Amino acid sequence: MADFRKWFPVLAVASLMFGAAASANAQPAFSCNTNAGVPPIVRAEGLTELVGDLILNCTGGTPTALNATVPQVNFQIFLNTNVTSRLLSDPWSEALLMIDEPAGTADGSGNLRYCTINGGCPMRGVGGTSGGVNYSAGDFNNPSPANVFQGRQAGANQIVWLGVPIDPPGTTTTRIIRITNVRANANQLGVSSTLIPTQIVMFVSATSTTSIPINNPQQTVAFIQPGLSFGLRTSVGLNYLQCVSTNSSAATSSTSNMTSTRHILRFTEGFASAFKRRNIAYRNNADESPTPEPQNTPNNNFFTETGFYNPNPVAGANNSTTGTGPVSALTTNLSQAGLASQGTRLMARFTNVPAGIVLYASIYSVGSSSDTGPSGTAQITSAQTASNSLLRLVSTDASGGGLFSAVSNTNVSTQGGQSIPSAPITLSNGSGMAVWEIMTSNPFQVQTVEAAISVAYVANTSNNLPGLGTASVAGSFAPLSTVTTASTTNNQPRFADTSSARTLFNVNACSTNILFPFLTNQVGFDSGIAIANTSTDPFGTAPQSGPCKLNYYGETTGGGAAPAAQTSAVIPSGKTLTATLSSGGNYGVAATPGFQGYVIAQCNFQYGHGFAFISDVGANRVSEAYLALIMDGQVDTYPRSGVFSEVLGH
Repeated sequence: MADFRKWFPVLAVASLMFGAAASANAQPAFSCNTNAGVPPIVRAEGLTELVGDLILNCTGGTPTALNATVPQVNFQIFLNTNVTSRLLSDPWSEALLMIDEPAGTADGSGNLRYCTINGGCPMRGVGGTSGGVNYSAGDFNNPSPANVFQGRQAGANQIVWLGVPIDPPGTTTTRIIRITNVRANANQLGVSSTLIPTQIVMFVSATSTTSIPINNPQQTVAFIQPGLSFGLRTSVGLNYLQCVSTNSSAATSSTSNMTSTRHILRFTEGFASAFKRRNIAYRNNADESPTPEPQNTPNNNFFTETGFYNPNPVAGANNSTTGTGPVSALTTNLSQAGLASQGTRLMARFTNVPAGIVLYASIYSVGSSSDTGPSGTAQITSAQTASNSLLRLVSTDASGGGLFSAVSNTNVSTQGGQSIPSAPITLSNGSGMAVWEIMTSNPFQVQTVEAAISVAYVANTSNNLPGLGTASVAGSFAPLSTVTTASTTNNQPRFADTSSARTLFNVNACSTNILFPFLTNQVGFDSGIAIANTSTDPFGTAPQSGPCKLNYYGETTGGGAAPAAQTSAVIPSGKTLTATLSSGGNYGVAATPGFQGYVIAQCNFQYGHGFAFISDVGANRVSEAYLALIMDGQVDTYPRSGVFSEVLGH
């Protein structure tokens, strides 16, 4: 008994040490930590913006026993906006779940293996092998395990992956689960009005026969910012005169070259990488859209409209069967997962274009100088070609979508010594559009791209052509869409219309604004005026005719108010209006006795000139005369009248 009492403390210590060792050997429970890396900035106009990948780093648990079935897990994600990943075959989505970072190569090799069984691909455990099933290289029980799983749309904002076999890796390795190719409706959330940007948030859940704790199941996967700023620049102003033809030959023949390009459309990124080409494939030829190349390496920002794209999917094997090689019989179009329909497109929509006007768009991008005047005028300083253009004019459907189809140039316009290949814009009832696709971009710069618009028409004032009015243009991303949920047929990317129209140009009636600085019919003096319609000449000018409105500014005898404005009858080309203040004159001009001040005559013909004289009543003893002043400008000036007329020396 005494001996036992001596051994009791020793046994107690041994027992304590054994318990500690047993605790040290116990496996921690299987759990996952989530992160979203660095969330990208996405376009507020976008309906199908690629958000950042969600990563689950999972550790712990006990690898599945030898030959036992690997536990299956249902993963489901939720966004705080609509999920708009393409439905490859409803409800199968292009959104993918990958295990342990498989990667492909350009020729279709690599270790990407797709599960092609609805409800998951069964796998068998490998026992105590460190890390459990080898999803990357395979193992003796799973020589070609599936490691890529296709999601299914489970609701407007949800995607689910059912029956994904997840073998707990134990404590020596980490099981990496990546969710990629998730697109979201950023426009649905809008732009924040505070200093903190609007966020796209992803929530993830995992359910299985046993509990799977997920730390930080809510992750920000994108920040929303406006993606596009649209501006309009002009060379020589916004106004055209109805009676002066512009690029007249091109108005009747699209193959005739033009001598004037006055309008520059400017598209600027809201943030770097807002403009994206379709795919990493690139050619130094903007006339072609190259065949897309694989983008099948995870954890890689390609800065393209295409996401994770593997055009040569290979099926994983079930249990110990061999792989099946290229996937050729799938009905879910896995080879198209992640592939964008087109690169970023930029659209200009024209409205209220007056009748008789023909518009032309540049085939490629142009460059312009800095603003050179208060009206924001600019000169085209460069004209790109197929080998270096950032843009390409393309033929599209009514929304700006469709396969890449380059528009052939029909003529050339010239401005600032630059030759600009151009093509006509189809107009219907004064409306039309031009669409350019981004062919190359630099994700590390905020880029501005410009396109040129030319105007052509034949002056025909007798038929009121071109029509008078104001043409407008609105710039936006394209294609535009009102489809805000996942779709099998709609374009990726696609955008909401957030644009607003602005004035492109005005077509004004031909007119001349003539200033008579001083006229008087007071204290024994009288004044006469003459206004000549000089549109009849030996230079082939088209004859013009129209009335003149006489506006009086000053007073009458005794401080009375100035006479009300009056409008003459139509003054034919080659004829002259003559009148005195005291007696009136021809073409219906009434007398304005006692007036003293100045008169502005607004005449509805471009080539008008004025003469005035002041004398004693009856012109018996004194007389003084002067040429009236033309208030309009020439082609390169900006008068207060807003009209360009013939200005001669005075």
